Amino acid sequence: MRRVYRQVATVEVPGGHAITLDGKRMRTPGRRDMLVPTAALAAAIAAEWEAQQEQVRPHTMPLTRLAATALDRTAAQRDKIVAEVASYADTDLVCYRAEHPPALAAHQHAAWQPLVEWAEQRFGARLEIVAGVIPKPQPPGALAALASAVAAHDDFRLTALQAATAACGSLVIALALCEGRVDAAEAFAASQLDETFKIEAWGEDAEAAQRRRAIAADIAATARFLALLDN
Repeated sequence: MRRVYRQVATVEVPGGHAITLDGKRMRTPGRRDMLVPTAALAAAIAAEWEAQQEQVRPHTMPLTRLAATALDRTAAQRDKIVAEVASYADTDLVCYRAEHPPALAAHQHAAWQPLVEWAEQRFGARLEIVAGVIPKPQPPGALAALASAVAAHDDFRLTALQAATAACGSLVIALALCEGRVDAAEAFAASQLDETFKIEAWGEDAEAAQRRRAIAADIAATARFLALLDN
């Protein structure tokens, strides 16, 4: 769509911080006020809108999309989203280890085992390691502990956790990102470990490279969103 506004600003209002376009408060696609918890996040969203040229390109505004999702979808479907995110724990990426080649198994253990141990220490979730790719149910107590950890997030942080979990394919990695246990680059590296191992052995085609860049960008945007919520 065309850019029809000239001035972007932020304003503190009861309940949070709003973004205005030519003095009118911005609304989400669901027609809710774009009201965010921190001045830093409001300023960053405003900067995304200010950076638009003649055409407004939504794909260049990840912070706006995450905030709108929190307001439009997460708030209305919270229980469903908690269950969806928590379900990743039953087949979490970091619990499935290769039996061969030995070099891949060693890489997986070095990158993933500290995160598995961190999840147990932080949330009381003792996950079992599986050799191979055949799914094996995780202990109910571990699943319940991680489900509680997911549910403890407010709507904005739950939105970020959902985005990170989908991008990483791992709830454990996503929780580590949200808790500051890993940064965006470390989360990407952990989630893409198997793919990176294959690329180092066989090379990478253009389509795969583009997909990995998109995943890295999604994780980085989510990490920035979280940092702005904590600012």
